[in-house]
Amino acid sequence: MSYRDRLQLRLEETGRPLRIGLVGAGQMGRGFAAQLLRMPGITLSAVVDVQHERAVEALTQAGITPVETLGPDDAARVVEAGGSVALTRPEDLGSLPLDVVVEATGVPEVAVNVAVQALAAGINVATLTVEADVTVGRYLTHLAGQSGAVYSVCRGDEPVETKILVDYARDLNFEVICAGKGKNNPLDPYATPESLAERAGTKQMNPKMLTSFVDGSKAMIEMASLANTTGLGVSTRGMHGPPSTVPTLHETFSLVEDGGVLEKAGVVDYCTGPVAPGVFVVIRTEDPYVHHEMSYLQMGDGPYFALYRPYHLASIEAPLTVYEMVLDGRASLTTEHWTAEVGAQTKRAMSAGERIDGIGGATVRGMIDPAEDFAREGLVPLGVLSGAVLTRDVPVDHVLTYEDVALEESSLIVRMRRIQEAMDTPGAEVPALGDLQRRLVAG
Repeated sequence: MSYRDRLQLRLEETGRPLRIGLVGAGQMGRGFAAQLLRMPGITLSAVVDVQHERAVEALTQAGITPVETLGPDDAARVVEAGGSVALTRPEDLGSLPLDVVVEATGVPEVAVNVAVQALAAGINVATLTVEADVTVGRYLTHLAGQSGAVYSVCRGDEPVETKILVDYARDLNFEVICAGKGKNNPLDPYATPESLAERAGTKQMNPKMLTSFVDGSKAMIEMASLANTTGLGVSTRGMHGPPSTVPTLHETFSLVEDGGVLEKAGVVDYCTGPVAPGVFVVIRTEDPYVHHEMSYLQMGDGPYFALYRPYHLASIEAPLTVYEMVLDGRASLTTEHWTAEVGAQTKRAMSAGERIDGIGGATVRGMIDPAEDFAREGLVPLGVLSGAVLTRDVPVDHVLTYEDVALEESSLIVRMRRIQEAMDTPGAEVPALGDLQRRLVAG
């Protein structure tokens, strides 16, 4: 039975629609809301944005008139009665009778705040901020297990859609050589919001968001997420990122001894060229008859073959995660392994005392690394660096270590990262969900 039919059946059986809360009323959030409400048995019960007028606009754009409320208790009564509210504080979500909170801010600090508040209240959490998951995904998955709720990265972005191809290939017992994505923008590792301001304006994009795509940070983050959910490794620091086409994917991402770019099998990588906006998995078979069948089915000459999905629909597909978690009780993507990390490489020479402006900024770009190498070298995750201050001079193209920076230790994502890094240490304190939530409320 389709999700559409199951949602209608659920509505008839329960007498009420699924109640969804949305945090972040920007482009991704509004795209999600518009698609979500095309389905039966669902309502957008709350929208949270730091700009109240944007939260109101997101609801009215979706055809919903928000009810003015006097506080969290009043808002809870409105939602229980079937109304919708526009709020400015994520902290108020936990008191609302919601089924799912969808986080669409793109800001890692906000994303983990929302996740902790919602999970502590037993509310399912679907996030579009994969930047947070590649930073503290192991701990978030641990907290979700304590809460009894489901935590997941959303469908529609490359990590989840590529994971589906990886699972498919493994279910057919193919050897996965490489999984990855096509990159839309030519790589410019030194791009800044200022240099891309005009192009961002023509695309109606936030310059920092566009910078994170162009400088490669997004590709590093997305492929680290894919590695950590599938257990695949990292091809090399920063990945190879060669040019390719769909017909030549199986040649590009074969092993070096077979004419490709890969030194080892079972890794993530990306390519430039007309593969974007699709995702792919390169597989290999040594079985003569399977090889024959694949060639007969026009999949190539073998022994390498490419499985390709020519699109990902971002926020338009994200509602599928809501249906999966509510109707099937499962996540679309969680961190089941920890094989990849995303560090930070400087875009220019920097001096002690300078402040780092984070993902998509003018100071650093993301750089993927194998997790073991990352830990051995004492590298610092990109996701905790917003607001950090350099403790010494560093040259351009320097990959930052913990010794290079003073982090904002009061930041929730920094605190959660510290906890995650200690999780495997015998006797280490790993705060339970309730304790973490209480610390958060107490500041």
